[in-house]
Amino acid sequence: MQSYQSWYHGNITRSKAEDLLAKAARDGSFLIRDSESIQGAYGLCVLYQSCVYTYRILPSEDKRLSVQASEGVPIRFFMTLSELVDAYFSPNMGLITNLQHSVQREEEAEEEQECPDLPPQLPPRTFTAGDVREPDHKSSETLSKSLSDMYLMRLQHMDMSTIPEEHHLAIQEYFSNSICLDVEQIQNGNPNLPGLRKLIMSICKNLNSEISNVLPALQAFHKALDQQLSPGIGPYPKVISVESGQAVSIRLEQLTKLLYSIEDKAKSCMFESVGHERGHRKSLIPVVVFEVKQESLGISTKMFLKVDVEAGKLYMKKSKDGPEDKFYAHNKILQLVKSQKLQTKLAIALETEKEKTVKKDIVFNDTKKREGFCQLLQQMKNKHSEKPEPDMISVFVGTWNMGNASPPHNISSWFQCKGQGKTRDDTADHIPHDIYVIGTQEDTLGEREWVDTIKGALRNLTDISFKQVAIHTLWNIRIVVLARPEHENRISHVCSNSVKTGIANTLGNKGAVGVSFMFNGTSFGFVNSHLTSGSEKKLRRNQNYTNILRFLNLGDKKLNPFDITNRFTHLFWLGDLNYRVEFPSTEAEYIVSKIKQQQYQELLIKDQLNIERKDRKVFLHFDEEEITFAPTYRFERDTREKYAYTKAKATGTKYNLPSWCDRVLRKSYPLVHVVCQAYGCTNDIMTSDHSPVFASFEVGVASQYVSKQDPEIAPQGGIQIMNCVAMLLTKSKTKFFIEYHSSFLEKTVKTLEGENTEHSDGSIKVWFGNQVVLTPIISDPEYLLDQHILICVKSTDCDESYGEGCVALRAAQFSYTEFQVILTHHGEKTGTLTGGIQLQTTESKTTEKLYGHSSAAGHDISNPSYMGLSYRSENVIEKGWSYSIGARAEESQSKTVLLLTLFFLPPCRVEDESPSEMFDNPLYGAMGKTHGQVKDQDLQQRNHLLTPESMYGCKPPVEADGERPPLPTPRNRSFTCSENKPQSPAVNTLHPSSHKKPVVPSRSEGGISPSRPPLPAKSRPGDPQTLKPRDYRDNSELPNKLRLPARPGQSQSQKDGKEISW
Repeated sequence: MQSYQSWYHGNITRSKAEDLLAKAARDGSFLIRDSESIQGAYGLCVLYQSCVYTYRILPSEDKRLSVQASEGVPIRFFMTLSELVDAYFSPNMGLITNLQHSVQREEEAEEEQECPDLPPQLPPRTFTAGDVREPDHKSSETLSKSLSDMYLMRLQHMDMSTIPEEHHLAIQEYFSNSICLDVEQIQNGNPNLPGLRKLIMSICKNLNSEISNVLPALQAFHKALDQQLSPGIGPYPKVISVESGQAVSIRLEQLTKLLYSIEDKAKSCMFESVGHERGHRKSLIPVVVFEVKQESLGISTKMFLKVDVEAGKLYMKKSKDGPEDKFYAHNKILQLVKSQKLQTKLAIALETEKEKTVKKDIVFNDTKKREGFCQLLQQMKNKHSEKPEPDMISVFVGTWNMGNASPPHNISSWFQCKGQGKTRDDTADHIPHDIYVIGTQEDTLGEREWVDTIKGALRNLTDISFKQVAIHTLWNIRIVVLARPEHENRISHVCSNSVKTGIANTLGNKGAVGVSFMFNGTSFGFVNSHLTSGSEKKLRRNQNYTNILRFLNLGDKKLNPFDITNRFTHLFWLGDLNYRVEFPSTEAEYIVSKIKQQQYQELLIKDQLNIERKDRKVFLHFDEEEITFAPTYRFERDTREKYAYTKAKATGTKYNLPSWCDRVLRKSYPLVHVVCQAYGCTNDIMTSDHSPVFASFEVGVASQYVSKQDPEIAPQGGIQIMNCVAMLLTKSKTKFFIEYHSSFLEKTVKTLEGENTEHSDGSIKVWFGNQVVLTPIISDPEYLLDQHILICVKSTDCDESYGEGCVALRAAQFSYTEFQVILTHHGEKTGTLTGGIQLQTTESKTTEKLYGHSSAAGHDISNPSYMGLSYRSENVIEKGWSYSIGARAEESQSKTVLLLTLFFLPPCRVEDESPSEMFDNPLYGAMGKTHGQVKDQDLQQRNHLLTPESMYGCKPPVEADGERPPLPTPRNRSFTCSENKPQSPAVNTLHPSSHKKPVVPSRSEGGISPSRPPLPAKSRPGDPQTLKPRDYRDNSELPNKLRLPARPGQSQSQKDGKEISW
């Protein structure tokens, strides 16, 4: 009944309700909306003295409704919302004021239905007996007749000359008579379609006979192969006969699977015979040779680098056909350092036979060749690594509006990231991604047909049979997720869902499909959306986005207060978003001319999505790689040389100006590793008026951690959160509390009510003075530093969220850290939250992971891709969070470090104190071997929680005691670290210099020493400790003025750049 009342606004957001009441501007104005926190409940919003009071309306077990509040409202029960509203028009009912003026709901403009060239296909439907009413014979006959007439008319307009006459007659008979019987069966609750089944059996009679002839021979061959690999396997099941009534589609599937299995087993057998591993097929990456120049003492020498991924070797030759006696095995390649001053230059650190380290400066012909070389070496390190679990994977994300047409036979360029824009080099063609996510729109293929097409294309490219993780379809919107076979057991908690945003949000011609899963300890979310079309319907697209955020149900169900933008470590949003360039239609030729000149920036300034993102109306805190490719819509089919920007309609000529409709965006938690390696569109796939778009990402992942400590005796760690202050952009009159959610907590932790202070600008300042201590289930630093805390500010009256955010524990790795988080709700900024966090972890001697903080970085460390990189303050707002840690180190960064499998190299003496250029990524740390035991007194400082004041001290000395024991052995890691060049911040002097502060020594980028790097030690105020001189091995090729990045609190520098040893 409530749907017919003007005061009932359905599922509008809380902020929208506040805006409507503010516009009403009369005491006693009210509306009722659906509750955001409890399904089946409502929120009664009342305006009084410019403040909005929200009361919960909850249903009882017998479906009666009652208004409930924290205090002052007597419980009364009503059968309907109308009765409740009528009752509370009376005064003295306990509300802040009686209801007086209902706020009318806003009527949305009806969306014009698109008129496709072909009649739209009916969406698939599933009927159960309980859903079917008693048949109305008159309506049944009418429906059957209309269906029969419609399909017979379509049949008349089709060219049937190539179809056998008996098949033509069978189809005609079905549409004339049998289809009516099938309709009657469905209305009676029977999902089987006997008429359709009879037709297919008739048409496929010869096919059935052929399958029966082929299957036994294939099964015999399959069995022979299988016996060679696994003797003793029992006989295969008998072939299903035609008479058994088995569906042709199932028999074809059986045949297809058998062919794939034969191919797999045959290749596995061959691989084994030549020394390859058994099991899943491995990617066979061909040998690649690079022509480069080696720089030494200012002289460039031509040379050739040969990369053999399968053998795990890097050859360095003076001529292309020269001898291959000089090579470096994969474990001897220690480090790659990319120069950003010269985009084609790369420094390679190698270990020689005498355990010395040499550094070779290599210059490639272009940047793409350098990137291809680095990717091949990364693949080599991953392929031959002995570590049990990966900590970095590659993810392919693709989106394509197929235009209701079948794809061409060859779509390999899409998966190879070939075409326009930021693309991969030819040398990376055969490097497979770990995960492929493919989103399509206007996709008329069946699910099985499309998946087989994708798998076949990937099999031809990579020689790998990828496993299907998930597939979800909403009408013609589809998402497919495939993964390499070795990751099958690492992927769990797979979930899929969809949201309709078509006409009246009831049709699935527009909307979104999504898939989420866990990869070991890292959560992933993928959303493929097809938003409202039309240049003038920008606001409707914005509303589509908000509805998808609110109602797409993916991920951990315990994170109910959070929308999908905060539920996942990494969220990727792809699809035909349909945002256009805002030019008048008369400028069409101007746009085309700019595209031909590749002057995209002038057009991107007018891109609706960029404008809306800049105004924070959609995709708040999402990132998109720079667009360097031509608009992907609207082309003439079968060519990419001409845009078809006009379309004749009954109402006149419609303009579809060339636009970047197809996009890929992402949003990640703070301080995690993610790098976009490719973003562009194809040139050679032309069956649709859209071009496929591809994106490739390098993503850090956390392992499923198992503590090596006895939980009975291990000291308990803790996280202190204190001094939290929220600034909320709301007119609500209520009290607030904070909820803390995380996978390292056994249950959600709630604070007490905060103290409110209202501001003249309409915002509310809430101070949460109580210190909160969160107790993790595992206290090992290797586990905790990969974790995040999700924060939700809630109302005590309606238990609804007023803002959510995320804090990374890695930010508090070394000391008490102040944080600032932008709070959002349903994609809108709702305020900010500031506070302090301090981390206590156990000090396990068996911990295999060393976390070092790069560059000490100072305030506003806001880059989600690379830890330790400083962002300027204006970018903090865009990212949604910032951290302020103890002291700041002056850094000058102009290079990128690509880290493969890491090992520690002992520190070497640094004679030059010039500014450093490079530092490491603390997400995974640097690796090494243990040569001694850790002393307890060296661990004391991190075994207790320190006060904020104690974490800031005097500027640490340059040198420290060199006699300390070595660090524990960390785990080998694979990842990429990239660096920007921020301005050098000033040193923080908020705290007296007399306080104690840990002194963290530097690490060498390439020097060799008999001992390991020392552990941090406490420095006495005014009594700096010194490092004893160390001995160094002679190496003519290794510069002696090298130094690793400073730890937090240190200021170190070097002339040629910082490096991390592997």
